[in-house]
Amino acid sequence: MEHLILTETDFFRLIDNPGSTGLGTAYNEFTTTVVSLCKEKESICRTVFALSYAETELQYHDAMQETDSSRSMYVRKALSFVRKMLKYYQVGLHRGGAFDGGEKTNQRQDEVPAMQWTGSTAELVELIYGLDEMKLINGGETGIKELLARFCRMFGVEIKENQCYNTYADIKRRKNESRTYFFDRAAERLNRRMMRDEEAERKRR
Repeated sequence: MEHLILTETDFFRLIDNPGSTGLGTAYNEFTTTVVSLCKEKESICRTVFALSYAETELQYHDAMQETDSSRSMYVRKALSFVRKMLKYYQVGLHRGGAFDGGEKTNQRQDEVPAMQWTGSTAELVELIYGLDEMKLINGGETGIKELLARFCRMFGVEIKENQCYNTYADIKRRKNESRTYFFDRAAERLNRRMMRDEEAERKRR
């Protein structure tokens, strides 16, 4: 099946096996395969289907829940790259152009988001609800619907309203004492960074 062309690469085989080595080389080969696929002129559907399927598999890969692992880093890098390439490809088609590996196209560069969300959908939804609850955007008057639309445009992701609400419902059903996995991990990582910075400052004295 042609939509599996990217998920049948060595890169996907390695990320499906924690502890695998050679991820750097496999990642580079994977990105080369993505670029080659985007240059194909014969089948637009094949390219879009393969990129979209790979994006979905990466977005929901279990490595996305890991922290400080090489596997997680490469999965996030691959997801970001696939999303950017898919966006460039779709914009080029929409404006009558095509991806050409760096030559001039009909697309406008400013139509492609400069930043890509490489976290999970649940993490983004948790962030949006947290900002809304803390009333940090427009004094809390913006609302979830508009915040969702703004974040999706800013980060180049597509999350439907019902998907957002269903994800929030899943977050509420979490069994741990603290259900805010994203904010808990962010606080832990930030505190750890400050401790590292302070230790480095002490060593420089």
